[in-house]
This record gives sequence, structure tokens and C-alpha cells, in this order.
Amino acid sequence: MTQRQTENISLFLPTMPASASERKLAISLIAMSAIFFVACIPFAKTPLAKIDAFIPIYASALCINDAITSLLLFGQFFILRSKEILILALGYTFTALMTVTHALSFPGLFSPTGLLSAGSQTTVWFYMFWHGGFPLFVIAYALLKKRGTVTPSGSLVAFSLGGVFTLVCALAYLGTAGHDYLPVLLAEGKYTPSLVSTVLCIWGVSLTALVLLWRRRSYSVLDLWLLVVVCAWIFDVGLSTIFNAKRFDLGFYAGRLYGLLAASFVLGMLLLENTKLYAKLVGMHEQQRHKTTELEILNRDLESFGYTVSHDLRSPLRVVSQFAKILEEEHSHVLNEEARLFVSLIRKNSSKMSSLVEDLLAFSKIGQQPLQREVINFDLLIDDIIQDLRLANPQRDIQFDVASLPSALAEEKIIRQVWWNLIENAVKYSRTREASIITIGYKASTPPVYFVKDNGVGFDMAYAHKLFGVFQRLHSSQEFEGTGVGLAIVERIITKHGGNIWAESIRGTGTTFYFTLAPDLPAGMGTSVYSPAKN
Repeated sequence: MTQRQTENISLFLPTMPASASERKLAISLIAMSAIFFVACIPFAKTPLAKIDAFIPIYASALCINDAITSLLLFGQFFILRSKEILILALGYTFTALMTVTHALSFPGLFSPTGLLSAGSQTTVWFYMFWHGGFPLFVIAYALLKKRGTVTPSGSLVAFSLGGVFTLVCALAYLGTAGHDYLPVLLAEGKYTPSLVSTVLCIWGVSLTALVLLWRRRSYSVLDLWLLVVVCAWIFDVGLSTIFNAKRFDLGFYAGRLYGLLAASFVLGMLLLENTKLYAKLVGMHEQQRHKTTELEILNRDLESFGYTVSHDLRSPLRVVSQFAKILEEEHSHVLNEEARLFVSLIRKNSSKMSSLVEDLLAFSKIGQQPLQREVINFDLLIDDIIQDLRLANPQRDIQFDVASLPSALAEEKIIRQVWWNLIENAVKYSRTREASIITIGYKASTPPVYFVKDNGVGFDMAYAHKLFGVFQRLHSSQEFEGTGVGLAIVERIITKHGGNIWAESIRGTGTTFYFTLAPDLPAGMGTSVYSPAKN
């Protein structure tokens, strides 16, 4: 994974390392919650007035909080592809559904005995299923932490949500149809000893989740806030079921206040994180806009400078070359051997400099004009190039193996230069072989990957990063002629077409150049039956 990818991933709450200040804040909240919990215990059984609107308000707020949290976590899962994030998202889906189920069965809310054919124990058992189920999802989250990724898909999420919905339906059926087979937890509005055993089991599961989260040496921000949530969850269960006496006393109300806070912690942090990321995205977009503007100005100035310099150099070079030619052809009889050598060197190097200037001009012109795209038949174009190269190298044994290629949308004049440079390089760098074998083909994909392969001298892949730089040469000019601009031109043309180019090589064995163009046409579209003759 690259450093940039790591930095991008660490922007998200599930992977963002918790700072020292965030740790202190979380510890402070847990400490204050614990103090409040302990302070409420002596007064937990104090009777308070029954507020009919409390349960619907509480259940609605809790359900909405958990549903939004679940939705945000599913969004994180699609980005990070982490199994543990999917499990946690499903956990919050479970709590949202169980909140609705619990509220529907609550006596006196929608009917005197509650909906869903609820019995006297249904609502309290739904509470136990609800508060015992969520810590199990947290345990799964902790155990699956950094255990690999999974490819997100709509079908996977739908199947997972279906599983959670089925689980909630099964628990609802157990709490209603199986009501008579469950232990009695509530008798005449008061809690029974069986309830204490059930709550201790829930506490055990919650403490296990807490320990698994706590034992991690490094916490993400999400881990940290889940610790706060689980602590509040434990306090909620304690005040609502063990230390209070019955419904609508101080413990009943205070415990549900903890439950609401527990549901709000992670949601609040996710919303805060999204706000920060949006602000950072806006800032990065603005910076990128400024950089793009600066680069456009710089590129325009460089292209203008390169064109001007190259254009102004042609005239004096032409004069030097012409005078050297006159000296060599018309006055060589009055020159001694050393002078004739000097004149020959002047002509040779001025010719080399002229080629370099022409290449620089071609390089600077590439970015100045918009592309005039048309459908190009690569088979005809490549066959034409091969015929020209055969005529230029009549004494060599050059074998071309050319596959029929898919057509592409490109500007013919400059895309021809790409093929010419790559095939000419293959011919040039394989001239040390008795027979040059050059393979031209493509790999079917979208977009197609075209390639030119030779059996030439190759190069060391350690220097591959220099391959497409201007004036960069991996072989000396004494071994192979050239200006060091050709591949830079090729790379610029490919980039302008929205594609990529790269090379693979083994020194002493050969080189393969690959390139793509923008996927305007799918692979194989426009493939012709024409194929040049193979030797």
C-alpha cells in the first residue's frame, strides 16, 4: 500500500488513530458516567411520575440514531471494505429494529397489553434480547479487526440485512409465541430473581466486549468511542434492571438516558468526521484548482519557450551545416586531413543537433492543439510502418509477428508517431541479433492494452523511471543513435489521449512496451480481419 493510500484511509473514523486528547476525552466521559451511575444507585428505586410520551420519544430518537449510524457505517464499509465495519453496521441495524420491536410491545403505548400479541413478559424479554445482542456484534467487530477485507456489493449488504431482519423476527417470535416457555422476569410490575441472572449474563457479554476493545494496543477513534458506548450500555442495563424496583422510577428513566447517550456517541463522531472530511475536501479542491491553474500557466510558458528556442536554433544550425557541406565538397582539396576531420565532425554534430531541435519542436507542439479524434485502423497503419522500416533496413533479417488489432479513437497523425517510435526502437535495439523478432499485439481488456515486444538488448528495470524523460538515455549514443526525446514524445501523446504507457524488460533478452488509450471503444470493437504478412 502506498503512503498516499495509507494517508487517505487514515482519514476515516474506523482507521484514524485516536489522539492523546481524544483518549483523555473518552476517559473523562467514562469517568463522569461512572460517577453519575454510582450516584444514581441509592436513588434508583425512587418512584417518579409516569410520562406517557417518554417511551415513544425515547424509542423514536434511539431508532433514528441507530439507523443513521448504521447507514454511515455501511458507507464506510463500501470505502474501506473491512469485515468488522460491516459487522458493526449490522449491529446498529439490529438495535434499531429491536428498538421498534420493543416499543411496539410496550404495554399502554399502542394498546393496553402492547401490539404483536405481547404477553406480560414480552417487552422485558425484548429488552434483554436487544441489550444482549448488541455486545455480541461488538465482540465480533473486535475479533475481526484487521482480519482482511471483503468486496462490497449490493447483494452482500442485502443478504446481511436480510439475516439481521430474520434474526429480529425470530427473537420477536420467541418473545411472543414462545412467551410461556421463557422464565418470568417481571411480576406485578416488579423484577424477579430470574431477571438478575439474565442481566448478569448480559453484563458478562458486555464486559467481554469491553475487554476485547480495551486490550488493543492501538485504538482507532471508532474503537475509542465504542468503549464509551459499551460502558454506557452496562450502566443502562444496571440502572434499568438491577438497581431499580419497577418501571417509571428514577433508575428506569436514568438507564434509558444512558441508552440514548450510547446511541448518540458514535453517530455524533461519524457526523463530525463527515463534516471535517467535507471541509478538508473543499480545501483540497481549492488547492488543486490553484495548482492546476499554475501548472497550466507554467506548461504554456515552457511550451512557448521550447518552441521559440527550438525555432530560433534552426536557422543558425542550417547555416553551419550548409557552410560545412560547402567546405567538405568544394574545398576539401585545400584542407589537410585534420581539417577535413574537423569539418566532418561539424557536419555530423550539426545534423545531430538539427534532429534534436526537430524532436524538441515536435515535443512542444503536442500539447498546443486539441485532439482531432477519428476511428483508426491500426492494422493498416502498422503495415505501412513495417514496409517503410523494411525499406530502410534492407540488409537485416527482421521478422514481424503482428496480430490483428482493435481499432481506436485517436488522432491519426500523432498516434502514428507512437507506433513508429516504438516499432523503430524495437528494430534499432534488436540489430545486434542475427534475426530481429518483433511481436505486435494486444491484450483484450477495457481499454485494450497494446504492446510492442522485441528480442533486443533490453535494459535494467532499476532505471525504468528514467525511460520517458526528455534527454534520458539508457544506452550510450555510441551504441545506439538517438536524441533521447522519442519516448518522451510517445508518453506525452499517450497521456494526451487519456492512456498510460509502461515497459517491462530483461537485460540481454528484450523489451516490451505496453500502452493504453482512453476507453472510448471497448476491447475488440472495430477489429478487422486484415493482417499484414508475417515473415
